[in-house]
Amino acid sequence: MAKFMDVHHGMTGITDEELKQAHAADLAIQREEGVTFQHAWADPDEGVVYCLSEAPDADAVQRIHQRAGHPADEIHRVPLTV
Repeated sequence: MAKFMDVHHGMTGITDEELKQAHAADLAIQREEGVTFQHAWADPDEGVVYCLSEAPDADAVQRIHQRAGHPADEIHRVPLTV
């Protein structure tokens, strides 16, 4: 499994509760694509949300986000960590 960092733009003003709800929507269906969402972060002022996951590929990550109602604008494979 590879790690992915995805980015959502246009989320200006997102609240803590809204981020929790969006993350929960992903978690509810993640197994259907073999994805494991690990963390989500947001900058409400900049309107950006970041999600870290492990998945078979970027397409699986996007399918979950699309079905949960918040498709990612960018998905980056993260092959190196320290």
